Amino acid sequence: DAPLPEAFIDAQTLDPAAHLAMQAAVQDYIDSAVSKTINLPASISFEAFKEIYAQAYDLGCKGCTTYRPNAITGAVLEVASPSDAQPSDPVARKPRREAEGVVYMSEPLERPEVLPGQTYKLRWPESDHAIYITLNDIIQDGRRRPFEIFINSKNMEHYAWTLALTRMISAVFRRGGDVSFVVEELKAVFDPRGGSWMKGRYVPSLLAAIGEAIEGHMVEIGFLPGTAVEGTGEQSKLAAAAGDDLARPTNLRQCPKCGAASLIRQEGCDVCTACTYSKCG
Repeated sequence: DAPLPEAFIDAQTLDPAAHLAMQAAVQDYIDSAVSKTINLPASISFEAFKEIYAQAYDLGCKGCTTYRPNAITGAVLEVASPSDAQPSDPVARKPRREAEGVVYMSEPLERPEVLPGQTYKLRWPESDHAIYITLNDIIQDGRRRPFEIFINSKNMEHYAWTLALTRMISAVFRRGGDVSFVVEELKAVFDPRGGSWMKGRYVPSLLAAIGEAIEGHMVEIGFLPGTAVEGTGEQSKLAAAAGDDLARPTNLRQCPKCGAASLIRQEGCDVCTACTYSKCG
């Protein structure tokens, strides 16, 4: 706890130009990329922010990563004041910040013994087995919000990445705040092998289909604006967005080679009627 000598300077006392100078000096001894976050003051102007990237270019930096703290995503580095000491009460150790009605947790929530939730069945044309997406919710300040997700399938090809995906998304959900960005990130994923045509529209990847399932669930529980489906039994409208109806492929799908909507299933193999592509060839 003793004060550091003058030769030691922490990242928060450096101005952006000093961060850049350090990165430019160090990168000469690094073979590939450099990961160095330049911490910016919250009050920085746009012109000053733009100048940082111009300086990085002039110094020949391989890249430039900046972070400006804000009320939504917080700060990368924070110094706790004595008043921030954590009490012994495990519930009190989770202070909350509110912004525009959204609750942000400084620590992840603990899981209750029982949670309400729903499971959605998703069929993807490239998989012989259905994918089941279970979303459990928590009631917080009178509002139902997603708390965790599980993705299961008999297709073991998906096991590793679905397990990683469920752990990452659940960790995000438990931190609180506006977690709707998860939906947008998943829906923006494009499979280089091509997506699938579902219910008359193109879904770019299996991850995008999972994102739509999560979006439909968020709409139904009222976490996202939209028309929620009444009741929890049939959920016909939600299923059209995230269940069997969404995942029922049309006869023609997009060819990963030529991009035309002319891929058909023939003798157990995907064959394009517009070019020479054959998945079994």
